[in-house]
Amino acid sequence: MTRLSVNINKVATLRNSRGGNVPDVLKAAVACESFGAEGITVHPRPDERHIRYSDVRALRPLIKTEFNIEGNPIPSFIELVCEVLPHQVTLVPDGNDVLTSDRGWDTVGNKAFLTEVCALFRSRGIRTSIFIDPSPRMAEGAAACGADRVEMYTAGYAEGYGSDPSKAVQDYIATARRARECGLGLNAGHDLNLDNLTFFLHSIPWTDEVSIGHALISDALYMGLENTVKAYLEAIRKAF
Repeated sequence: MTRLSVNINKVATLRNSRGGNVPDVLKAAVACESFGAEGITVHPRPDERHIRYSDVRALRPLIKTEFNIEGNPIPSFIELVCEVLPHQVTLVPDGNDVLTSDRGWDTVGNKAFLTEVCALFRSRGIRTSIFIDPSPRMAEGAAACGADRVEMYTAGYAEGYGSDPSKAVQDYIATARRARECGLGLNAGHDLNLDNLTFFLHSIPWTDEVSIGHALISDALYMGLENTVKAYLEAIRKAF
C-alpha cells in the first residue's frame, strides 16, 4: 500500500515567521511518525525561508521511518545530502525565486546533468527520485538518467479534479504506466488532499509514496495533527 510521507516545511514557515523555536520542527516530525506517518519530507531552499539546512542535520538522527530530502541539486544541496545521507533524495528544478515547486524536470534536455547527480547519490546508497510533469517521455528520460523513481507533479490533477476527475488523472495514469514499464518506482505529490487523494491512488494503485505538506498541515489547524495524519492514512486505505 502507498506510504504517506509528511512534508513539514509549513511547520518551519510558521516558526520562522516569529523567530524562536515555536512550533518545534523536530517535535512535529517525531509526532507525525508516532501518529502513523511512514516518512518525513523536507525541502530546504537556499534562502531557508522554511526548512533550514540546520533542521535537516538535526532531523536525520530522529527519523525512524524514511527521510526524504527534496530540492534543486545546486552544490550546497548536493553537499548537504551527501553529508546527511537520507533514505531518498528528490530532485526538483525550482529556482530561488519560486514560491513553491511549479514544474518537473525536462529529463531529456537535462540528461547529462541528471545522470551525473543520480550516479553520485547512488554511489552514496541514496535512492534518487526525479520530479516530473505527467509525461511518459519524461518518465523514460528519468530512467535513462539512472533514477530509481519519479515523483509526478500532481498540481494539474488537483486543479482538474473538481470538474472531471477521470479526465484529470488520465495523463498521470499513462505516465505511471510508462514509469513502471521502465522499471521505476513511483511517487506523487503537490496539492494532494483529503478530497482528491483516494481517487488518485485508486486510479494508480502502484504508487509507492505520496508526499503531502501544505494541505495536511492546514487541515491540522482544524483537526489536530494526530487526527489529520490518521485521516490521510485512512484516505490512502480507502483506495485499495
